[in-house]
Amino acid sequence: MVGRGVDALLLSIGSDLPYLTGYRAMATERLTMLVLTASEAVIVVPALEAPRIVDREAFEVRAWSETEDPVAIVAAIVGAPSRVLVGSETWSRFTIALEGHLAGSRFSDAEPFMSGLRVIKDEIEAAALRTAGAQVDGVAAELAEERFSGRSELDLSRRIADLTLAAGHDEANFAIVASGPNGASPHHEAGERVMEQGDTVVVDFGGQVSGYWSDTTRTFSIGEPDHEIFEAYGVLAAAQQAAVAAVSPGVPAEDLDTAARQIIGDAGYGAWFIHRTGHGIGMDVHEQPYLVAGNTDPVEAGMAFSIEPGIYPPGRWGMRIEDIVLVTTEGVERLNNSSRELVVVE
Repeated sequence: MVGRGVDALLLSIGSDLPYLTGYRAMATERLTMLVLTASEAVIVVPALEAPRIVDREAFEVRAWSETEDPVAIVAAIVGAPSRVLVGSETWSRFTIALEGHLAGSRFSDAEPFMSGLRVIKDEIEAAALRTAGAQVDGVAAELAEERFSGRSELDLSRRIADLTLAAGHDEANFAIVASGPNGASPHHEAGERVMEQGDTVVVDFGGQVSGYWSDTTRTFSIGEPDHEIFEAYGVLAAAQQAAVAAVSPGVPAEDLDTAARQIIGDAGYGAWFIHRTGHGIGMDVHEQPYLVAGNTDPVEAGMAFSIEPGIYPPGRWGMRIEDIVLVTTEGVERLNNSSRELVVVE
């Protein structure tokens, strides 16, 4: 902070706070905020939530009562800072109020500063991501034995959540099941559509283990796929493999996107690859770095991110393959290792 001319770092809800302190604030109308200056580290927290903070060695806890103004307390602690960084997930009502109290301060988003700390995973973080990846790999293998036909997307989504928790996850946060034409919507919300023979089904799911996320996608075919699906899936698999193979320290993030997009485009499916190739993962399911055209930042050893190209002809079908990978000094380590084949199910 001193080296970058930052006088105060103010972090509220989101993952930056637990990254530095081990405490994750509840997202409520009561302000919780870490106030970090060159000389002080204080968590301003509602009195009724203060007992949730167990490890207090690295910072002071300032519990505020229902009749106090927490924004005024924060302002009093920081004094008259020249430059203030505010956590990107801080509610606007609190940021606006802080700007009123600190009228002489220049406010900026803390995300670039904090992502610079969080983007490189240490071995403890990498181990948590490996565990999360291995657990959902087991779920993916179990899904290959499930019957899809005749059940609703929502039913299978709930089953995936149960399997994810049974595998050891602390939370099962999402389970996309997108069948038939719904597969063309990458973030489709599982609904009452009943899956049937001939459907291609995109299954994208994940959750958290010890505060770190899993995220994997596999594509299933109910019955043997027709020639169009089989051919497109071969292209998709080649694109995903090419992007993974291109991962190496020093390679620009956008080059990994290009590696996948070139293969899909050359095969005539380019207009149907409608999202970036990947996103970072850690204490958030989506964080830096992002694998997208225009991101010229090089990937570095310790970065973890998804490789997930997809093909989505509107209103017809969809397919995606997603693995989390870790950049190593030698190249790349896959953290998902379940079958990447187009799995045929009943």
